[in-house]
Amino acid sequence: MSLRATLLRFCLLLLKRLDSRQPNLAEIGTKSIKSILVISNTAMGDTLLSTPAMSSIRKAYPSARISILIHRAYQSLFSQHPDIDDWIFYAGGYRYFFSLVLQLRRRHFDLVAILHSNEPQATPMAYLSGARFIFKLPNDNAFRFLLTNNEPVQRWEHFAHGIDQRLAVAALAGAPAVTRRMSVPLDGQAKRDLGAWLSNQGVTDNQMLIAIQPGASTTSRRWQSARFRELIGRLLKSDDDLRIVVTGSSAELELAKQITKGNESERLIIASGAIVLNWLPHLLQRCRLLITGDTGTMHLAIAVGTPVLALFAVSDHRRSGPTYDLEKHRVIQKWRTCDPCLSKRCPFPEPICMENISVDEVFCAARDMIASNPGKDSN
Repeated sequence: MSLRATLLRFCLLLLKRLDSRQPNLAEIGTKSIKSILVISNTAMGDTLLSTPAMSSIRKAYPSARISILIHRAYQSLFSQHPDIDDWIFYAGGYRYFFSLVLQLRRRHFDLVAILHSNEPQATPMAYLSGARFIFKLPNDNAFRFLLTNNEPVQRWEHFAHGIDQRLAVAALAGAPAVTRRMSVPLDGQAKRDLGAWLSNQGVTDNQMLIAIQPGASTTSRRWQSARFRELIGRLLKSDDDLRIVVTGSSAELELAKQITKGNESERLIIASGAIVLNWLPHLLQRCRLLITGDTGTMHLAIAVGTPVLALFAVSDHRRSGPTYDLEKHRVIQKWRTCDPCLSKRCPFPEPICMENISVDEVFCAARDMIASNPGKDSN
């Protein structure tokens, strides 16, 4: 634990001893809970995994005002979500920690559900908001003495999937699960704008389109650029009617250029940095298939019903891969090569465990999935 976190913990231990809050668990699930803060302020995929829990909380507290603490980068994607009344933005870290605490205190939250966030900020921030009830899982961190559910101790391995972990938090907050499906609001204007952009790229409504997402939040989750490049060439040669769109953020534009080099074609489109985020659900919905690693784009495709061919090695698809509509998705899962695996601190510029996934098996799986999912292009 850092010196700053240690000092924060010491101060909160003292503050907790002086705390006059007397939460009554009988209030959970009742109209006494009038204002709720949901925290899910990490990556896009993490926030999508939180949406089933958000739906459960809305169902359990239909008259409560529900706010979400979210990363500002994803504002446009979730700003019209029907289960949320108010949006608060926070990217994590200590820089805006205390100013955010003051902002939260002014809103007088009764309950905080930490669905996914980073410590050591998340639990102290929720406690300092003044809320009577604070729920979080896993609860094995150094600040668990601040949680309403500080016992029994549960760790990540107690949950089969990220959605299950978040639904367990919602259940503690008095909101039994109502769905496992992720949700994202779809914007009619964004769909029209995306359609115009695709038309400018020469894509008509009846043409087959598939998407490739080469980037990921960590290099350890990326398939090799050379293999993506070979796959694209083989897919283009396999079907003269096929169009391929490469997705990604503006920061991933160079990666997109790397994997398309040598495959220049009017049937190959780079969307990285060329479209805004709230167009992406519509682009994925338009595609017959998405080929990707363990990414937020994968979760977004699942949310809008697009089949995904997901490539896993460092990550375990049972914890973060497709978990419903399994008949339409396919996962290629390989083993971790290094022991111990450094995961997010992988020393290789392109992870060697992902080398275990061959171009042949991805190409064959993609062609099989394209053939077995007809009619997607008309969406």
